[in-house]
Amino acid sequence: MKDGAPQIRTEGTGLRVGIVAASWHEAVMDGLLDGARRGLDDAGVTDVDVVRVPGTFELPVACAALADRYDALVALGVVIRGGTPHFEYVCQAATVGITDVATRTSTPIGFGVLTCDDEAQAIDRAGLPGSAEDKGHEAATAAVATVAALRGVLSRPTV
Repeated sequence: MKDGAPQIRTEGTGLRVGIVAASWHEAVMDGLLDGARRGLDDAGVTDVDVVRVPGTFELPVACAALADRYDALVALGVVIRGGTPHFEYVCQAATVGITDVATRTSTPIGFGVLTCDDEAQAIDRAGLPGSAEDKGHEAATAAVATVAALRGVLSRPTV
């Protein structure tokens, strides 16, 4: 775990969570997806659906279509820098799109989109054996923790 990263433990029993995962970079995506599933399992979430989309660019539209069906979503993808501006366009579109869906629908979305300079960086963050980080697990945990935080605040009586 990186220095400064919070250790979040949360309870998600009874929550329904959707994982939306891109398909590009299969080994990295398998690691992210496994990490997200472990994170949800650690939180006690058993009602989990996985939807696979072609790439990271498609994550926002899938999240938008699913947001009202789940207590939280986890968006997983990876974009690796190449020799064209494609990297910047896809990263920005995914980030802005997922943020828009979350704020517009009030559905927490764990952001597990890796934006890396090379495949080695992606592998190091994918939660694979030997990886330094497990961003799929972190994204799932963040989504569940956000649901819990909002429910705690929203359940208080207003003054």
